[in-house]
Amino acid sequence: MEFLLQPLTLLIFFPLVGVLILLFIPSGNKNAMRWTALIVSIVTFIISLGVLKGFNASNTDLQMVARYDWITVAGWNIQYFLGVDGLSILLVLLTTLLTPISILSTWTAVEERVKEYMIFFLLLEIGMNGVFLVQDLFLFYIFWEFTLVPMYFIIGIWGGPRRIYAALKFFLYTMAGSILMLLAILWLGIHGKTFSLPDLIAQGGIPANIQMWLFIAFAAAFAIKVPMWPLHSWLPDAHVEAPTAGSVILAGVLLKLGTYGFVRFNIPLFPEATLQAAPWIALLGTIGIIYGAAVSYAQPDIKKLVAYSSVSHLGFVMLGLFALNPEGIAGAILQMINHGISTGALFLLVGMVYEQTHTREFKVYGGLWKIMPVFGTIYLIVSLSSMGLPGLNGFVGEFTILLGAWGAGQNGVFYWGNVWFAAISALGVIMAAIYILYMFQKMFMGPQGEVVEETKKHGHAIRDLNWREIVTVVPLLILIFWIGLYPAPFFNLMAPAVNHLVGMLPLP
Repeated sequence: MEFLLQPLTLLIFFPLVGVLILLFIPSGNKNAMRWTALIVSIVTFIISLGVLKGFNASNTDLQMVARYDWITVAGWNIQYFLGVDGLSILLVLLTTLLTPISILSTWTAVEERVKEYMIFFLLLEIGMNGVFLVQDLFLFYIFWEFTLVPMYFIIGIWGGPRRIYAALKFFLYTMAGSILMLLAILWLGIHGKTFSLPDLIAQGGIPANIQMWLFIAFAAAFAIKVPMWPLHSWLPDAHVEAPTAGSVILAGVLLKLGTYGFVRFNIPLFPEATLQAAPWIALLGTIGIIYGAAVSYAQPDIKKLVAYSSVSHLGFVMLGLFALNPEGIAGAILQMINHGISTGALFLLVGMVYEQTHTREFKVYGGLWKIMPVFGTIYLIVSLSSMGLPGLNGFVGEFTILLGAWGAGQNGVFYWGNVWFAAISALGVIMAAIYILYMFQKMFMGPQGEVVEETKKHGHAIRDLNWREIVTVVPLLILIFWIGLYPAPFFNLMAPAVNHLVGMLPLP
């Protein structure tokens, strides 16, 4: 009983309660299924708030640890090992917040096989929370791979016309990188006689030449998931074909599994290799920033534009992480949260208007502001957040990342290209303003577009947001302003853990 009531165990596996209840609800009772999944996900969020309340930010060690022997045969020392620290607490909260928001957004969008849809969504939450909380490499790999299965079915069953192609591409890309990571995990477990991450970090002593190979093996899995340029080609297809809630959770959380992997595993496990690889990772991140912004401008499809913008925004995250100083890493972690909030909100809003018009070609809209003033106001706020307007959340993360990339601050690492990477990446902020404002102008300004007239011909006019849709977006709007105007609590949660992580590096 003590095992089941342990806070982190309860946080990970509570959605399983919803899965079991859903199995016994008659297939025709769709509202009961929706309410069950929503209530269970809200309770899971409340549990995560309880974890936050008991979290001591000044303590750099793992907290609320659950550690039990699991597989000990034949000398294998594999444990059920959970723990939370400043590197993961915000990502757990983001996951538990976006899950009920995503479920609420599907209230009228998903009408077929509702039971299976809700089951897959709750299973996906289990996998995502597990990735952020486990501290045993073997168990981490299980949760990492487990997240593929629900998302594969969410895209493949409830997605768009090319859903099977997109689902397979998503699955195969991620699986290919994961195989290399599995080999590296096996090497570490056999060499260190344990799969415990803290124990392996404490042991150290991995030869520098071996470190680089292991670094590359882990990086392959994480870079595909981010996705970093040039390993990003699966992302636009997955986003475009995924249902709205699938896109929200994919952008908001699943992509962060990759960036989190670099923070949790690559940097502390392979410090010498990290220093060698840092300029090259930063270079790829910088290319991704500019490439993602440039390609976004060329997209006629709103979802594809937002998808490519993720390549650009997560390029900033990678640039900050491999600045290898407290400013860059803290800014990168906060930007993971910001991206999940802003891009998740954009996908929600796109889904709301798509549900009425059944098109994502933003050039055929026009004049929506007069028809949907509430929708237009919220869309403008989220768009300004995504482009990094001061006073909103996106600016805080990007500014801190650029500060770190410039090499400023104590313990900064000055490698070739620092200043150039920061300067070129700053252009990405300007480019984001161009493609986002262009999209907004085409959708909301000017005369009414073709889609408005076409919708009228089918017997119903485009309406503004209803109360359920507003409630769905309001929590994200609150966070957009909170982080933009008062980010100190978020930085305070992660600062000691970030400083401890930087202290592990053999900095000059």
